[in-house]
Amino acid sequence: MVNWQTESYHPVVNLPDEYEVRDFTTGKYEPSEFEYDIGRYDELRPGMYSTELFSDDRFLHIGIDIGAPVGTPCMAFEDGEISHFGYNPADGDYGYVIITRHNIGGTTVWALYGHLDSASVKEKTVGQRIGRGETICWIGDKHENGGWDPHLHFQLSLIEPTTHDMPGVVNPKDRDEALQNYPDPRLVMGQIY
Repeated sequence: MVNWQTESYHPVVNLPDEYEVRDFTTGKYEPSEFEYDIGRYDELRPGMYSTELFSDDRFLHIGIDIGAPVGTPCMAFEDGEISHFGYNPADGDYGYVIITRHNIGGTTVWALYGHLDSASVKEKTVGQRIGRGETICWIGDKHENGGWDPHLHFQLSLIEPTTHDMPGVVNPKDRDEALQNYPDPRLVMGQIY
C-alpha cells in the first residue's frame, strides 16, 4: 500500500484559476473555450481512439490529460530520477515521452509524461536525478505528440515499465486490474476536479 501524501506534492503543470473539466464520455471532441482544460481519469471514451493503435477496443482512460499551450512546462511532482524516455511514433500514440521513478513512503512509483515537445528528451539520461518542482519537459505540438491537440497525458504506475511506454487507455473489461496498477493521478496532483 502506498503512503500517498496528497496535497503535499509540487504541481505537474501550473494551472490557472479557471480551466474546463472536460467530459469525453460521448466520444466527441470539441476544442475547449479555455486555454487550459482537464481530461478525467477512469473515463470511458468510446469513439475517441480510432487509429490502428487502438484496434483492440481500448477506450477507458487511465491517466489525466491537461490541455495547455504548446511549450507549457511540466514539472516533477517529487524528487526522483529519469527511468525511461523516447519517442512513440504511431498515429495516436504519445509521441515524445518521459517516465520518472520516485520513492513514495518506501514504495516505487513511476510517472509517465506523454505528448511532449522533442526538446524534452534532449540530454536526458536514464538515472538522471530530478528535483521536486524542476521543469523536466514541455507540452508538444500535433506534429510530434502523436497527432493530438496540445496536452500532457500524466499517469502513475505501480508496475515497472520495460520501455518508454505504458497503456494510457485500456479495454473496459480490464478496468479493475488497470485501476490497481495505474492509480488515480490526483493522488499527487490534488483535487484538480
